[in-house]
Amino acid sequence: MKQSSGMFVQQLNDARPSVRMQAIEAVGKLIQSKQLQRDVLKEVNNHVHTTYSFSPYQPAAAAFEAWKAGLGIVGAVDHDSMGGALEMLEASQAFGLGATVGFEVRTSLLDSPFANRKINNPDSEGIIYMCVHGVPRNAIAKTQDFLAPIRLERSKRNKKQTEQLNTLLAKTSLGPLDYDTDVVPLSLYNEGGTVTERHILSALVKKILKRTGKGEPFVRLLQTELEVSLTPQIQALLLDPTNIHYEYDALGVLKSELLNRFFIQPNPKESIPTTTVLAYADSIGAISAYAYLGDITFSVTADKRAEHFEDSFLDELIPYLAQIGFKAVTYMPPRNTKEQMARVQQLCRQHTLMQISGVDINSSRQTFNCPELLDPQARHLIDAAWALVAHEKLVDYNADWGLFSANNPLAFDKRIATYAALGQKMDCFHPESIIDLATKELR
Repeated sequence: MKQSSGMFVQQLNDARPSVRMQAIEAVGKLIQSKQLQRDVLKEVNNHVHTTYSFSPYQPAAAAFEAWKAGLGIVGAVDHDSMGGALEMLEASQAFGLGATVGFEVRTSLLDSPFANRKINNPDSEGIIYMCVHGVPRNAIAKTQDFLAPIRLERSKRNKKQTEQLNTLLAKTSLGPLDYDTDVVPLSLYNEGGTVTERHILSALVKKILKRTGKGEPFVRLLQTELEVSLTPQIQALLLDPTNIHYEYDALGVLKSELLNRFFIQPNPKESIPTTTVLAYADSIGAISAYAYLGDITFSVTADKRAEHFEDSFLDELIPYLAQIGFKAVTYMPPRNTKEQMARVQQLCRQHTLMQISGVDINSSRQTFNCPELLDPQARHLIDAAWALVAHEKLVDYNADWGLFSANNPLAFDKRIATYAALGQKMDCFHPESIIDLATKELR
């Protein structure tokens, strides 16, 4: 029999961890007893943000949304934090999902040949977004400590950015934002999460809505007092007071149109050297990945301007990244053209870089599904995702069993296919089952 899942959504997204953990256990029992059922698809998503950076979803809720969407794998990748990683692993196991955890961080290439170029970061030259995937469970607490100074520096900068924004707001009918009372409470900073620029903008959206409400007065204030340009599509969404994604749509356009007016560049304590993060990832058996952005002509999430990024110098960049120690490139099939993906794939093969996919979820409007992965050009990314899941479980058990371990008994060109098969054979309700499966393959 099928039972409605609606009654659990609120509990899985509750602000209290104890309530979420009880809901995880209850929902897990219903799934395992088949009282809750779903259609299982081939799709996966390794790059879901949670409330520990910026998202509508607590980790438990994100895992359940992925389960409802039919995904085989869900991955939590938060900015500068692994505060939600254990909850994501617990929820995924209870729901029978493959799971992987990691983090995303801004790092410095200011000492590289690309110091004066916008690479994959719309806000900064010489500073990149990179991901560290497949962090083993035994390294989560250590990694949270590694990221703590970055979170602290980012919070200091966010406070200054809020003050900078207030100089703009002083010219409007809106009063100032208070960082400690308006911005920080929207985050999980005090529980090990990160305050991001999106939290600042979310506080501003809430402030405007308190003044104007939804619809035409809100749009008018954006256009006249904040001088924000709206496309016809976005304007139509913001004129609709019944739009259930209203705050996220408003936040997206402010990120695209307003952020650059108060953004402050991160200092070296926040954007630490890329090589430092590469070395740390290697030390814990995780997989470092460059996050390919590509030139943008149209932003599907409406939070980025049309702009040129690394495509014009990609033939120089990818070899350099491989040379300094990156193990993988991660990219998003829904956001890149087939021509862009073909080029990235060729360069990854040429320089022996793993290919990882994942679509960052940070708005209620976004779907957890990624049907683009079913395209013949992208299907190999599904195997890579299962290999990533297997790697994470196996390197937690034995450091020599990491995908990129020099002591891995498998020939390198056999590893992804073998690990993908192990991940798909694993009982996701009992992920430790992969150890016995792997023992036969790796010993």
